[in-house]
Amino acid sequence: MNLQYKQAQEEDIALLYELSKKLIDKYENIHNIEYDKVLKWIRRKIENCISEYTCVYVNEEKAGYYHFFQNDDGLFELDDLYIFSDYQRMGIGTEIINKCCMEANSPVYLYVFIKNQGAVALYERLDFKIVQTIEDSRYLMQKRCNSLCY
Repeated sequence: MNLQYKQAQEEDIALLYELSKKLIDKYENIHNIEYDKVLKWIRRKIENCISEYTCVYVNEEKAGYYHFFQNDDGLFELDDLYIFSDYQRMGIGTEIINKCCMEANSPVYLYVFIKNQGAVALYERLDFKIVQTIEDSRYLMQKRCNSLCY
């Protein structure tokens, strides 16, 4: 599959926010968080980091987004990986994850909702390991990557 990657633009902020909100609504233990505060934090994060987000295209059609960056601790983090439903189960997520691992040449971390079993299964299939459980709703997962991480 031939994927194209382009930097996200300001017009992508609203959709990225809605995608994040839908995941929180579906998978987070909403009664255990300060919901409005979390949503405001997510909106600010997306607005402040939109230039670090990547749009993924298949045949010139937008198929999803991801945010891959080096965090304040110097660790590589895959954040906000969204593949639109029409493009799921086509290997796009796998290709993006492998691309990120090739770029990182060091461990890659990600957070995933425990209840999002499809995503957890994908990450485990790609050799991510659970390294921490956070507030009974998310896993912190890690994959040791190098140039031969396939």
